[in-house]
Amino acid sequence: MSKIIIIGSGFGGLTCGYILQRNGYDVTILEQGVQIGGCLQCFSRKGAKFETGMHFIGSAKPDQTIGQIMRYFGILDNITLSALDSDGYNTVSLAGDIFRFPNGREPFLERFAGYFPKERDALVKYLNIVDKIAKSSTLNSLTSEQRDTFADTSYHSLSINSVMDSIFKDELLKNALVGDLPLYAAELDKTPFSQHAYIMDFYNNSSFRIEGGSDAIATILATNIRQMGGEILTRKRVAKVCCNDTKAIGVITDDEVFYGADYVISTIHPNRLLEMLETKLIRPAFRSRICNIPQTTSCFAVYLKFKEGAMPYMNTNYYGYATNSPWNCENYTDEEWPKGFLYMHMCEKGTPQYAKSGVLISYMNMADVAQWQGSTIGRRGEEYEEFKRQHALKLIAEVEKHHPGFTTAIECYFTSTPLTYLDYTGTEGGSMYGVVKDVNLGAAGRVPYRTKIPNLLLAGQNVNSHGIMGVIVGTIVTCSELVSAEKMYKQIKELSV
Repeated sequence: MSKIIIIGSGFGGLTCGYILQRNGYDVTILEQGVQIGGCLQCFSRKGAKFETGMHFIGSAKPDQTIGQIMRYFGILDNITLSALDSDGYNTVSLAGDIFRFPNGREPFLERFAGYFPKERDALVKYLNIVDKIAKSSTLNSLTSEQRDTFADTSYHSLSINSVMDSIFKDELLKNALVGDLPLYAAELDKTPFSQHAYIMDFYNNSSFRIEGGSDAIATILATNIRQMGGEILTRKRVAKVCCNDTKAIGVITDDEVFYGADYVISTIHPNRLLEMLETKLIRPAFRSRICNIPQTTSCFAVYLKFKEGAMPYMNTNYYGYATNSPWNCENYTDEEWPKGFLYMHMCEKGTPQYAKSGVLISYMNMADVAQWQGSTIGRRGEEYEEFKRQHALKLIAEVEKHHPGFTTAIECYFTSTPLTYLDYTGTEGGSMYGVVKDVNLGAAGRVPYRTKIPNLLLAGQNVNSHGIMGVIVGTIVTCSELVSAEKMYKQIKELSV
């Protein structure tokens, strides 16, 4: 039985571990932290629970793509999903103009054609393109057969705004349609339209919060891996990936334990992996290219505990912008910040009447907190704490403009900065979603799933894309080096019948 070592217990590490253990490999997952799950982790403060990464998911009805995949992983029947408002799972506010996104192609078309009657034909064209791109994914159809290559490749090389400009005339409509861009940290003239299309299709099919928190997904995956004979070890930070002249032979952890392996799969940020590799098999040019790929922006977050019965539960995700454009919020002055925010509630159980907790997220660059880099959580000093307080108050005041009475409903709050995210995820610069997807970089901006070390593979959000869908695509691509894609898709389909 071939031995697999997986570095990192985020969604990528756990899904790779599940597939490979299920298919006859001996899997050990090594996690540097105390808690497994990566961005699936939740935390509790003063009796309130908070999400850190996976705040909501899409396409998760039993007959939809993620629903089928979650059943395969043993997740779907062991969690409870709370549907977001089907008449408005997303709400976008552009300088006071409100746009609600309903689930389903036809409801979406009718809603936005109502907002912009002159653009109905263009909206049909837009939705046709989104549908074509979504169907070009092998994951969408759960088959390894070649799909529509033109749709897949052409829209990977065109920026979101360039495609929008070619379809629509109304500037406000273009901006409204991309109002949820914080979900993937899209950048003007850079982010491929295909990424927007996948996100649009994914959540338009259906949108849910996970009752009680997404950490349940990590717990279920870990339980299932262990029941099949796999091993998951926490507080096991990998210090070095050991190689001979031709391949990787295992890893050494901080406590100087060696774990031998026939294959090593890294799901952590590629820059962190390169720090663990001392081998001539990885050339300096490759190191330089990977380390110089730009990263997505980071964020500042305010985690809110509401007074009991004070905040009606908001069954939509609210994106607020100070101007009529969601673009360039990552570029700001101290006076301009925050230019935009994402506001969401946590679903404790069912569809509650009142929210117990919620989160505010706004872009923040690492440069804003660079002076405290190298310090540790809880020991960064009063100046840092004051920085957080002032930014929390500014963000709360901005939300108050959109939701009068919001401030008085808050019992207490907690904050995080790019430094927190750096410590928490290990991403370069504390980036929200790892490496940037930039149409201008071409192949130079891509992280390969296969390395020059033949038995060292990569998975996780940097290999394909982030989020549950993007990570699963990367998982299947990586695992297909060891288990055929046809076999994986067959297993998924067998359980979805």
